[in-house]
Amino acid sequence: ARQGISTPRATYTPGQTGPERTETVQWQSELLFYRISEIRHRARIVNEQIKPDLVLCLHFNAEGWGGDPLNPELVPRNHLHILVNGCYATDELRFDDQRHDLLLKLLNRSYAEELAISERVAGVVATTASLPPYRYTTPNARQTGTSPYVWARNLLANRLYRAPVVFLEPYVMNSEEIWARVQAGEYEGERLVAGVLRKSLTREYADAVATGLAEYYRSARPAAQVPK
Repeated sequence: ARQGISTPRATYTPGQTGPERTETVQWQSELLFYRISEIRHRARIVNEQIKPDLVLCLHFNAEGWGGDPLNPELVPRNHLHILVNGCYATDELRFDDQRHDLLLKLLNRSYAEELAISERVAGVVATTASLPPYRYTTPNARQTGTSPYVWARNLLANRLYRAPVVFLEPYVMNSEEIWARVQAGEYEGERLVAGVLRKSLTREYADAVATGLAEYYRSARPAAQVPK
């Protein structure tokens, strides 16, 4: 109703795009599930059962796909950024749950470690993958710390977890280079990609994150506490 749709259709049919798809109850319910309900359920498991020292959110990024979602367009751009929790908007702070989550993040003092780990991991991933920093031009994010790769943004997925959260957004899936690497799949060793020997995309990603974490914890904790 807020969107001006007084009599929405119940469902959409496969292949429908645009308003025929998005202006249905089915689409909105799917959106609420994967953007809200699923994330909240995952957070309950993390906070109440797993109780980790650190949460990694491993994503692949993407840019606009063009006018036809069934025939996505490839772009030349490729980049990296990592998100820490912050940059709350006035409209967001009107909600009780968001103020509650903000206060918990402030009082559990996870921000300092969240930022420090993110900066170290960003440096390793950027060097390993040869990725330039992404720059937001919208007010919903703000660069923070000393790394050009790290931005503060208020997301449900980095606000609900009580532990420090490293929220990674490397690689543009519909970039020309990354699309080709996705199609190459998993493989052993290295292959020539755009004139450079590279590991498979998933191995490069995982190894870079693991290296960044190891570097941080070796420098932040006494050697006796860090397993080899």
